[in-house]
Amino acid sequence: MTYKTHDQAARDGSPHPLRWRILGFLGVAQLMLILDVTVVAIALPNIEADLELSRQAVTWTVSAYTLTFGGLMLLGGRAADLIGAKRVVLAGLLIFTAASLVTGFAGTAALLLGGRVAQGIGAALMSPSALSLVVQLFDGEERNKALGVWSALGGGGAALGVLLGGLLTAGPGWPWVFYVNVPIGLVIVVALARMLPHQEAAAPRPGLDVLGALLVTASSAALIYAFIRAGDHGWFTLAGGVLVLVAAIGYLAFVARQKTARSPMMDVALLVRRPVATGTFLILMATALMIAVFFLGTFYFQHGEDFGALQTGLLFLPVAVATMLGANLTGRTIARTGARPLAVGGLVIAAIGMAVPALSMHPATVVAGTAIAGAGTGAMFVVASATALGQVAPHESGIASGIVSTFHEFGASIGAAVISSVAAVSLVGDTLSGFKDGFVVAAVAAAAGALAAAVLTPGRGR
Repeated sequence: MTYKTHDQAARDGSPHPLRWRILGFLGVAQLMLILDVTVVAIALPNIEADLELSRQAVTWTVSAYTLTFGGLMLLGGRAADLIGAKRVVLAGLLIFTAASLVTGFAGTAALLLGGRVAQGIGAALMSPSALSLVVQLFDGEERNKALGVWSALGGGGAALGVLLGGLLTAGPGWPWVFYVNVPIGLVIVVALARMLPHQEAAAPRPGLDVLGALLVTASSAALIYAFIRAGDHGWFTLAGGVLVLVAAIGYLAFVARQKTARSPMMDVALLVRRPVATGTFLILMATALMIAVFFLGTFYFQHGEDFGALQTGLLFLPVAVATMLGANLTGRTIARTGARPLAVGGLVIAAIGMAVPALSMHPATVVAGTAIAGAGTGAMFVVASATALGQVAPHESGIASGIVSTFHEFGASIGAAVISSVAAVSLVGDTLSGFKDGFVVAAVAAAAGALAAAVLTPGRGR
């Protein structure tokens, strides 16, 4: 079949003949981006020792990537709408692949964090553009199935990243958690360049709102830094309050900027639509809880129990299976049950899972509890995507995808910062009390989220 036929399919409205194959490559690319959060998590103790990182630097190794990823996501989504998702996907993949190579060579904390920021830039371009392509290539029930596959890859990939991180760290060493992205990224770039149909720009390339992107990223950085420093200086300090105030002012300035910019990153009105607002809340909660599972579990097993990286990775296999099962089951049933019961149920299950190790800290209970929590977060990923993206117009798909993906990464940044500070006493000492406190905070947050979801999530037919 020729590429002209593929493009003709796009023009005459018929489904793209290679849409499921394209979904496979896009899914693997997204899997690689998600893996880069958790595959690094299990290598953190080794990176910390080799590069002599402080607790704050350890936390920033996760947050520098997720913050840049999330802060520039709206810019990536907007770029996809303006100049075509294919171009932005390929550019983002190339940047991410090159940055992964540089990060693997890092010999200092500065180069490590710089590489993570560059990875985040590439991911911010690739992820919303790829999700936009999924929304464009599929319609109706097929779109729900495709989003279910997408969510299962993302949620399960996060858990599988811990296993892969254990294998690579225990084998060739922690730099390979970054090097492994290079051959995979190059193969995907070549495949997608050949299969994706040509796309015309939606408009005559107006300027992107770089100032808006900088405002939201800087505001989020101030908020994340406030959370991170709380572990060393306390939660209620003048400096912490100032940072939170700066973040709030920055977010207000971002909203004002969107109303006055010639080419705004987003229509703020889109964010206040009930389905989109609910989806962003659920994706933030799901990712924050997921990061809490991996951060607490990884350091508990390696610091508290002296397990090796490979053994720790293997102990997360039940979490990977449970997360994918939760996502798959939700993708199959959401059309019949509606989003609300699945959103509430996912958060309740996550709260129960987090409560298990909070009540009894033992390797067996940590594995069981995190697996239960994984099933709940897997369900939440599907509900969030389906709720936020199920009713958007095609011309809004890029920016709506960018909004969902932005809150996905902000959830990871916030989750890492808060849990790191709550568990600080265990990360730098020999006590388990910090890990228990972390699971308690996560369980309470999930339970509160369930109450909010019961009110916010639209019912069937709304």
